[in-house]
Amino acid sequence: MNAVTSNRAMLAPGHAAAGLAAGLRESVNAGLRFWPLLAILTTFWVYVALSNVLYATSMQTSLASMAPGHYFAPSDQRVLQHLLLYPVLVVCVLTSLRLGWTPMWRTLPAQLGLGLLFAGLGSPAMMCAELLIGNLHHGKQTDPMTWSEFFQGPDSAMWLASGTNFFLTYGFGLALITGFALYQRVRDSQLRSAALERALTSAHLAALRMQLSPHTLFNLLHTIRGQIGWDPATAQSMVVQLGDLLRRLLNAGERDFSLLTDELRFVRLYLELQQKRFADRLTIWMADLDGIPALWVPSLILQPLIENAVVHGLAGHNGAVEIRVEVSVCGENLVLRVINTIAPNSIVGRDGIGLRNVRERLAVQFAERATFTAEAAGAGDWIAQIRMPLLRDGPELAAA
Repeated sequence: MNAVTSNRAMLAPGHAAAGLAAGLRESVNAGLRFWPLLAILTTFWVYVALSNVLYATSMQTSLASMAPGHYFAPSDQRVLQHLLLYPVLVVCVLTSLRLGWTPMWRTLPAQLGLGLLFAGLGSPAMMCAELLIGNLHHGKQTDPMTWSEFFQGPDSAMWLASGTNFFLTYGFGLALITGFALYQRVRDSQLRSAALERALTSAHLAALRMQLSPHTLFNLLHTIRGQIGWDPATAQSMVVQLGDLLRRLLNAGERDFSLLTDELRFVRLYLELQQKRFADRLTIWMADLDGIPALWVPSLILQPLIENAVVHGLAGHNGAVEIRVEVSVCGENLVLRVINTIAPNSIVGRDGIGLRNVRERLAVQFAERATFTAEAAGAGDWIAQIRMPLLRDGPELAAA
């Protein structure tokens, strides 16, 4: 068996029966899946052998009490018969799984042929076991079987009775193995679907985390360029801060979760750069980092809200803007709030890219356990608020 063959291309959607047959064949061809099938088939055949031996022994005892004689083959002969049939059973069942059941008009005759082949070998296997043991106990005959008697074959009545019994037994065994192979197929499909969903979710989250507006970086670079001529020291400081900002951005973009204090440091660095750009127009207030416990939040979850506060807070007027970043714990929930002043009579539009980004990430990572609101409060304030579960256990448990 070769595990490499399990990587066949999947069939087109809509061909359910063909896909099932291909899945069963893959289950047989994959080495890691072959051994469970063989173990189940072996267990089933041991059960069949023991059942037949016990049935024959009990019937022999009952009939012998009424009329002395040997009416059933002895137990050692029956055990040897089942041992001889076991490799034939394995080959027929695995061949049946390889054939599948579609198209029915072509596979059904082959499937019946395999069953009849196995069933027809029941009596010859019994005679072969009798020949190997060297003693016949049927009826009144006690002489060992000769090779000429073996090649003459069993009589038709014995062949029919044995064939019927083993044909039904083969059908039950094939149904058992087919059901287990189908279970393997469904389980593997679910595992692949879960893996693809996790990969898609990770890619989606990574794309959302990296949506730092390029024009914001360009504006910061232009601000630094303007400072070089008349305030080189400030320009140098801004270059260092911008480099630190980008380094933190790249590091945070590789993780799903970060410490809340690291997120707030990133926010502070970003706002300090913006404060140097807009000089006396921008005022910042942030929660004290020393008083914040070790909590985990989605990486860069605050960045779109901060950028939105700067861009929309300064738009439409020349007045001063204050941006407040608040952190609070309410029971088992963490509340993050970004408040910024907006221009009087400012028209509140629909969610932009940044707010949709935050909403989508919270939905992907927390579903209904997290909420996000962004709305005007009073005449001159805009409040964006995140309420999410309190995560104290690190990124692995937070992700779970």
